[in-house]
Amino acid sequence: MTLASNARRAGPFSLPNLLTYGRVVAVPGVVGCLFWPNEGSMRWIALGIFVAAAITDFFDGWLARAWSQQSALGRMLDPIADKLLVAACLLMLVADGTIRGWSLWAAIVILSREILVSGLREFLAELRVSVPVTRVAKWKTALQLVAVGFLIAGPAGETVLPGTVTIGLGLLWIAALLTLYTGYDYFRAGIGHIVDHEG
Repeated sequence: MTLASNARRAGPFSLPNLLTYGRVVAVPGVVGCLFWPNEGSMRWIALGIFVAAAITDFFDGWLARAWSQQSALGRMLDPIADKLLVAACLLMLVADGTIRGWSLWAAIVILSREILVSGLREFLAELRVSVPVTRVAKWKTALQLVAVGFLIAGPAGETVLPGTVTIGLGLLWIAALLTLYTGYDYFRAGIGHIVDHEG
């Protein structure tokens, strides 16, 4: 298959984009399952949907690069899908009490950073300035997904692996620290353009 034929297929319904759409569609599925926090079976179903969605986060970008099917739509929607998945799960886990006490601050840091960086990216896009995703930011996203996965398993996971919630909360704090670092990194990269624009 030639590069040209691949490029022709890099439309809104290319496989990488379909995987990204699937991650967005998975959000209400996970949220719906977490409405029944005391039902162990629903926790496992939520975890299954979440893991499948998290796996697409790797494959959509990898396939887009491997098949030369990168698109503006995919670049826009991929980080949005990640943020929707993580934010919705964090809100539900706070609501059902899995995340509570001091760990609420880790969730607040993660959500606040995502909003601030999204605003920064939108502003810089108007200036036609691209802020590439760093390797540390990718590790941050991966760690967030793993932490949320443990927390989704929650009480049901405790029956299989005692300390599941504690592990999830510990990983969430590490992800929050990486979130602060990458947020500062993005801000530092964009602050020069903001100052130039104001000047």
